Amino acid sequence: MSKRLFVAIDLPKSTRQLLADLDPHIRGVRWTQTDQMHLTLGFFGDVPEGIELKLREKLSAIGFGAFFINVNGVGVFSSKGAPKIIRIGVGKAHPHLFQIHKRVQEAALAIGIEPELRPWHPHITMARCRDVSAQALRKFLQSNAEFDAGMIRIDAFHLYSSKLTPAGPIHSRELTVHCSGGL
Repeated sequence: MSKRLFVAIDLPKSTRQLLADLDPHIRGVRWTQTDQMHLTLGFFGDVPEGIELKLREKLSAIGFGAFFINVNGVGVFSSKGAPKIIRIGVGKAHPHLFQIHKRVQEAALAIGIEPELRPWHPHITMARCRDVSAQALRKFLQSNAEFDAGMIRIDAFHLYSSKLTPAGPIHSRELTVHCSGGL
């Protein structure tokens, strides 16, 4: 048995609601359900059961202090000019955030899980786009480029499993790692 696993930071309900309220209801844009909005620290794909137990152990040993990050600046990730993902950023490369990301990647690597080689761009996925032109999103993006959802306190991260269904992924929390101090 293997599970699709990822590590993420949850957002406060009020922040998720702010992001949900931005939905411009444009055809082809599927807004992320509020309970699925998160900041991914690492995605590991299908992980066999024995490896998952080792991963839980390694993740549980990660120590970090609580800190705050800004959630602001709506933009897109696109391929060949067509928008694929509407996302909001998380401030300007917060060092503590990158530190946790690095430790999560090191934990996975230590037990033989291949790391993602692409550069990490911390963000929160707000929507996925299918057959949407950049033109259709221009006004929405222009009016929300500076959108500020405020600051959030980071004091835990979670290991999730993800089950793909026709209605979209179902995420289940498998493990929570709390901060060991800080703000």
